[in-house]
Amino acid sequence: MEHRQPKQPVAAPAGEWASGSHVRTVVVMAATVFGGYLCYRMAVPFLPALSWALALAVLFTPFHRWLESRIRHPSAAALLSICLIGLLVVVPAVFVGQRLIVESAKGAERIRDEIGSGDWRRVMEREPRLAALAGEIDRQMDLPGSANALTAWLSGAAGSIVRGSIFQMMGFVLTFYLLFFLLRDRAAALRGLRSLSPLPKAEMDRLLLRVGDTIHATIYGTLVVAALQGLLGGLMFWWLGLAAPLLWGLIMALLAVVPVLGAFVIWAPAALFLVLDGSWGKAVILVLWGMLVVGTVDNLLRPVLVGNRLKLHTVLSFISVVGGLMQFGPAGLILGPVILTITMVLLEIRLHHQETEGGRQECPSPPEDQGKREA
Repeated sequence: MEHRQPKQPVAAPAGEWASGSHVRTVVVMAATVFGGYLCYRMAVPFLPALSWALALAVLFTPFHRWLESRIRHPSAAALLSICLIGLLVVVPAVFVGQRLIVESAKGAERIRDEIGSGDWRRVMEREPRLAALAGEIDRQMDLPGSANALTAWLSGAAGSIVRGSIFQMMGFVLTFYLLFFLLRDRAAALRGLRSLSPLPKAEMDRLLLRVGDTIHATIYGTLVVAALQGLLGGLMFWWLGLAAPLLWGLIMALLAVVPVLGAFVIWAPAALFLVLDGSWGKAVILVLWGMLVVGTVDNLLRPVLVGNRLKLHTVLSFISVVGGLMQFGPAGLILGPVILTITMVLLEIRLHHQETEGGRQECPSPPEDQGKREA
């Protein structure tokens, strides 16, 4: 019997290698990236509803868990949860929207009448130091024309709100439709997200925890505090008899959402208007209320509601909120901080891995290993 040498594997030609599994891998990766891009483009119109549904799901998950312990059917528990959440969110929003339209028109007319009457000019002319300022304002600014333009803008904005109410209602319906499935299928969604993530379980849990903390801090520390500041400012406007207290309260709340800005952007000019109108007492009350009550709400409540959950510097928080609003609209209030938090967590994980690998490379060999090598 002749001893036969085993056949050596023959290397595949370059052309065969290029047309094999590597090309298929590249094609599959390219198709996956292209499909992901198309999915993103399809999901863009739903980002506002999805972001608010996600925020509501994170906030009301503890309540929904308690409800699930009483109602064993998941769909029934989720349906009851969104009904209760809808009562807490939709009813106040509809009431505020209706009152806002009415007050916008009345407030604009009152401002126009006040400026058109010229009372502010007569008040300033009583003081010699303010008389020159009144003349300069009258020469440089067309206040009656500006008041008419403001009235026309507010009327057009009110009409746009009425015309867009149908689309707003569709957005509400879509938000609560997505919220139903986020509450009912949250466990399956989290399992699927963890299975698709390349991060280990511990790091993925850390990422999800930071995202949840960011949403809590954004809603409670930003929206709740801003709403309370707007409410307190609007109540003082109403008590002092100023025009459109609900409108100005809402504007103060919106300005309080943005870091660095605040409700003082509204109540400070209003106090100046009261001074020019000769109502010194009301002006002093408004300034004291704005500084001692409205201004301190943020300093008192934000640490209690947020604590150490929002691990963002003031500058980064400002960029995330303002940039998110500019990029995504109202949904950017949630998406901006969440995107920044995810990016920072991923960078922290990457830096931790680099430091760990560097420490391993610089770690000296144990003495017994060195002895073996010398032997």
